[in-house]
Amino acid sequence: MSRIGKKPVEIPSGVTVSIDGQTVKVKGPKGELQTALVEHVNVSQGEAGIVVEPRDETKVSRSAWGLSRTLVANMVTGVSEGFTKTLEINGVGYRAAVQGNGLQLNLGYSHDVIYDIPDGITITTPKPTEIVVAGIDKQRVGQVAAEIRAWRRPEPYKGKGIKYADEYIFRKEGKKK
Repeated sequence: MSRIGKKPVEIPSGVTVSIDGQTVKVKGPKGELQTALVEHVNVSQGEAGIVVEPRDETKVSRSAWGLSRTLVANMVTGVSEGFTKTLEINGVGYRAAVQGNGLQLNLGYSHDVIYDIPDGITITTPKPTEIVVAGIDKQRVGQVAAEIRAWRRPEPYKGKGIKYADEYIFRKEGKKK
């Protein structure tokens, strides 16, 4: 039994859900999302919320049960509250700024890195060393944050690079004389 899959997804006020076969559409104050769930689960709307159940007792159905419930829950949370990821930049001269539809990063290369901001994602820089990625789709927010971080991953000796705000960098000791 899936502990996550057993719980119904609560629908907050202001959010509407429509289910058409395996397609779930969620509309809220921040936007609209939809996804097609796998054929191994049944999805229905009850009085407690959206209920996801496995079609049979096979391993594939039970594996997809919790995943499908989590995907629906993330859509409901995204259209009502949204998701954010915060990145921090460490290093002398490293900074970021939003210019038009792009994020300009100075990361110690011979040129500035320009990252085009995709549709549905908003990027802000409250400080030159802080980047906030926000949006309604949890997967896209995480993917954009990972792509920005990939330009200069944090290194273990001085900690220079782009890291998540809640990430711990394991520091190594340098050479000894």
